[in-house]
Amino acid sequence: MSIWFAPPDLAELNRIHEGTAVSALGIRITAAGEDSLSGTMTVDARTKQPWGLLHGGASVLLAETLGSAASMCCVDQTKWLCVGIEINANHVRGVRDGVVTGVARPIHLGRTSHIWGIEIRTADDRLVCIARLTASVIANPAA
Repeated sequence: MSIWFAPPDLAELNRIHEGTAVSALGIRITAAGEDSLSGTMTVDARTKQPWGLLHGGASVLLAETLGSAASMCCVDQTKWLCVGIEINANHVRGVRDGVVTGVARPIHLGRTSHIWGIEIRTADDRLVCIARLTASVIANPAA
């Protein structure tokens, strides 16, 4: 059974991130499954720290982007908004180049909060970062 209120529109999710930190780092939302949302980020000058490794903050931005977007797709956006209230991440492996892929899956989808587990992996499936995002489900003030 799908977790989505409405199936994620990948083109729309990428469009709303234009002109933000998400697009500046080259993050693209690439796939939606029955219970997951995935995206990619290139490891390059935009996403590296001075010693040539993927910056942990870039990994966290990818994780929060996927978890937040997934959370919004689980609610009726005419009534509700989902806002991140906590994120933590463990950086497991350094990456110098290539593309990393993040996959967000729900841990808890409640009435007032959502918790997402996000794994970021290399193209050869090596774990780079594991993160957890908590989002609060709040009334949409425009409703």
